[in-house]
Amino acid sequence: MAKPQKYRLGELLVQGELITAAQLDDALAQQKQSGRKLGRVLIDSGIVTEERIATAIANQIGVPFVDLRDKDIDPAIAGVLPETMARRFRALVLEDMGSQYLLGMADPSDVFGYDEIARTLNKDIALAVLAESQLLARIDRFYRRTEEISGLAKALQKDLGVTQVDFTGIGVDSTAEDAPVVKLLQSIFEDAYQIKASDIHIEPQELKLQIRFRIDGEMHLQTEVDSRVGPALVLRLKLMSGLDISEKRLPQDGRFNVKVKQQSVDIRLSTMPTQYGESVVMRLLAQNSGLLELSRIGMPAHMLDGYRRMSKHSHGMILVTGPTGSGKTTTLYATLAELNSPATKIITIEDPVEYRLPGISQVQVNSKIELTFARVLRSTLRHDPDVVLVGEMIDEETAQIGVRAAMTGHLLLSTLHTNDAASTPARLLDMGVPGYLLSTTLLGVIAQRLVRTICVSCKGDYQPEVTEHVWLRQLLGDAVDGIQLQHGRGCSHCNGSGYAGRAPVYEMLEMSPPLAEALSRSDAGDFSKLARQQLQGKTMRSHALARMKAGQTTVAEAMRVATQIDE
Repeated sequence: MAKPQKYRLGELLVQGELITAAQLDDALAQQKQSGRKLGRVLIDSGIVTEERIATAIANQIGVPFVDLRDKDIDPAIAGVLPETMARRFRALVLEDMGSQYLLGMADPSDVFGYDEIARTLNKDIALAVLAESQLLARIDRFYRRTEEISGLAKALQKDLGVTQVDFTGIGVDSTAEDAPVVKLLQSIFEDAYQIKASDIHIEPQELKLQIRFRIDGEMHLQTEVDSRVGPALVLRLKLMSGLDISEKRLPQDGRFNVKVKQQSVDIRLSTMPTQYGESVVMRLLAQNSGLLELSRIGMPAHMLDGYRRMSKHSHGMILVTGPTGSGKTTTLYATLAELNSPATKIITIEDPVEYRLPGISQVQVNSKIELTFARVLRSTLRHDPDVVLVGEMIDEETAQIGVRAAMTGHLLLSTLHTNDAASTPARLLDMGVPGYLLSTTLLGVIAQRLVRTICVSCKGDYQPEVTEHVWLRQLLGDAVDGIQLQHGRGCSHCNGSGYAGRAPVYEMLEMSPPLAEALSRSDAGDFSKLARQQLQGKTMRSHALARMKAGQTTVAEAMRVATQIDE
């Protein structure tokens, strides 16, 4: 049974030739100044990776290093260690080996933590070393709050059954923090944040209330509770969002901010009256995650060069298109982050404002007071902007003003809901925008979708089904026989789905003289034909197939994207 051992990390890394003595001295100076751990200073500085540090420690003390990316763990086994101890001591039970548990720790020199865990488990322990970031991610996966949420929901149901609870007071009374409805919502938010859910759905049914999360674009059931809990949750959420609590017949939209694990999370909320009560959907926007750089959003290198070239124009219009949830906002915000500088005036008109961007003037549309896209856009042009972002070309008036703004010395970025890049200008023609204006202002169109990426922890070879093989052969011909497809078998890291995360697939249509000529004649059919010829081999379908060949996504995901585009 391996026991924790003390070691001097700096000397250990220098002896192992992972860092130099000079790098150690610099890191120790930074540690003294910042108060951070030495290992964290070295990792954040890019001098050495977390995995190499963990491997060096494991070799020094004579225990194995376990890479959790390749380790499938039974959640029931991990659950023998209480969550509070797992988080406090940065530890995880990896295996039940009969006479002892295999325990992974990020800091195997923590003797106190080891002893506390040994007393709790009441069993011999074999020690292993884990990379801390991998450990924390796996803890978030395992220690879900399903039982806690169900228990709090039952407590709330009991309160509702016994007495008349004044939920209105919870919105303003800071002493009501122990109310079951507050604890229940906090647990829901924490669980959703831990597993990186993008949306929370609270849906009343005839005999139950259903709570579901959207994770990587797919819906997952979190829990089902008594239907009487629904109105209490909705009322509390309305109070937090500043909505009208007496209005239950009309949809309402709002937003609020919550603290989850010391992080600030913006919640966009929408209510809708349904047959069995008000349904609520909440979009989670983590403010600490930071904006992606344009070079890191997943756009192919050849396309990125062209897109940057377009975005450097002093005037003209760039459109980003795709369905809701396809990553358009990420692309546009990454573009604004690159364009943002003290020398550039940028104004955005959004509904809603999703992320706060420093140095940029952002306007929230409000139709209740007639603060529409078109009205704000007219006023925006009098504020002397260099770059204008219009959240969506939502109607003919907005499109007309936007195109004229792009023609008069402004770079205009906006979105449309169309299937692909080739069909986008035709939508603007249908909205009444003159073709001669489009031909002189449109710089290009980006179309995009998101595909789920294969979980690296359970990735393996895959033999396609008959229908998949036929589809691939139609597109790739005999080349399909030389491709080794991949898929995820399903593991504890990806909750059995085989997928972890999403990646974008793009296509970009740059304007050319033949395309401009077709637009100037308002000939949508000829434009579409020429555009598809220009895009040949560079479509979203092609990008999805490239990701599939590279083992990043599955043939099923590539087929799904192709089907969406063809609809």
